[in-house]
Amino acid sequence: MHGPSVKEKPHKPVSPASRTHHYAFFLLPNFTMLAFAMAVEPLRIANRMSGQASYRWSVISLDGAPVPASNGIAMNADMSLKEAKERARTDDRPDVVFVCGSLGVERFHNRELNSWLGTLHRQKIGIGALDTGAWVLADAGLLDGKRCAIHWESLPAFQERFPEADAYADLFEVDDNIYTCAGGTAALDMMLHRIGVDLGDTTVTKVCEQALTDRMRGSQDRQRLPLRARLGLQNSKLLFIIELMEANVAEPLSLLDIARYAGLSRRQIERLFRRNLGRSPARYYLEIRLDRARHLLIQSDVPIVEVAVACGFVSASHFSKCYRELYGRSPQQERQGREKVLS
Repeated sequence: MHGPSVKEKPHKPVSPASRTHHYAFFLLPNFTMLAFAMAVEPLRIANRMSGQASYRWSVISLDGAPVPASNGIAMNADMSLKEAKERARTDDRPDVVFVCGSLGVERFHNRELNSWLGTLHRQKIGIGALDTGAWVLADAGLLDGKRCAIHWESLPAFQERFPEADAYADLFEVDDNIYTCAGGTAALDMMLHRIGVDLGDTTVTKVCEQALTDRMRGSQDRQRLPLRARLGLQNSKLLFIIELMEANVAEPLSLLDIARYAGLSRRQIERLFRRNLGRSPARYYLEIRLDRARHLLIQSDVPIVEVAVACGFVSASHFSKCYRELYGRSPQQERQGREKVLS
């Protein structure tokens, strides 16, 4: 288990009337609307609960034009990146700039944005990311040696592309004035954390009551349902074995090793898998590795040969054969299909 997540100097809550906190949101094309709304709405509710303009927010796009979300709804922008840079040179600097992630984020690269984010960070302005926005922060070199969170589906590809970043499938992370969250409802938890820093726990409680959520989840709460709930399994030995398999994808364990760790015989493990999952442990392990490979193919530009190695296959041809048998298409076709969706 990794250690404490939130590394941030303690703040004394300030009076809502003493200042207005400005949060800016840079929207990538096809950004995730759910995460964006979950980040902005708590600020609106906090204003209502405090009776003051405790927060204001602005929306930035690359060219100042509306940005389509992944659900097809276009969001108006208040300014372009160029205008945001000009304003940041004045007293109208945001307290935090959040990059709102998107589908296909691994294909997004903008030197001007990367440079600006680096400048803001050096000026001690907070930098944040929602959903897959951490990819942009890592591309800008801001996450080297830093703890960060990203959506579990993108985590394998992110770790392959940015091994210098200390990435976890946590709800959110705070490290050196850099805020990252997994997206979805985790954006609410991260923003509640910020509201607590800015305005105190009483306001956080009021916002939770208005948003009909019973609490702010901790940064290290699970993104995904526990295996027991996700798979509907109750056998603790079987769950332990599946966890072992999921944790050892690049270098798969032998059934003999698994049996030793689990304290069972090979025959007992075979019976467990047949009875509860309808397949052999070897087949189930293969499906775990191919599922990881599929995420890498869809979520990254990692060469197919490297995807095969990262998922424990000794050759690209064997990987391709197994992939086609399970999904009915080759790894090349999987990646070509992704290109068509993102084009």
